[in-house]
Amino acid sequence: MSRTRSFRRPLAPLAAAAALTAALLGASTAAAPPAHAAACSGTTGVTVVVDFTALGGTVQTGCALGDPASGLAALTGAGFSYAFHPRFPGFVCQIDVLPNPCNGAPASAYWSYWHASHGGAWSYSSLGAGSYDPAPGAVEGWSFGAGAQPGITAP
Repeated sequence: MSRTRSFRRPLAPLAAAAALTAALLGASTAAAPPAHAAACSGTTGVTVVVDFTALGGTVQTGCALGDPASGLAALTGAGFSYAFHPRFPGFVCQIDVLPNPCNGAPASAYWSYWHASHGGAWSYSSLGAGSYDPAPGAVEGWSFGAGAQPGITAP
């Protein structure tokens, strides 16, 4: 009986530490602020469109208020989370944990990055989202697939 008791005592502190670590890690990975579920009006911020249709979802729109410093800041400011590919730093592999697992074949399917003005045509970004500085009033687009533009007109 004492053998069982001595076995349980070391596990209880370990289990508590593991639960605390998981809670802290979960809180630190929730980087996206609450979503603003509509397009920005005028120059109040940067509108972000994310097309999840190739992954079985829908097209979602959010507003990153103010003047985000980069396309990545606009993405998180509009309420979306992202993760980089572990072997390709700076390459957005997931948005809102999709695809899951992270797609390692960027030649066949990846998150393409686009720009537009409200109601205008999409243009493929020549810069990465970490380097591009969108102006307030602009529209940013993300679409998963073989490089197709988002499936809606820029709101």
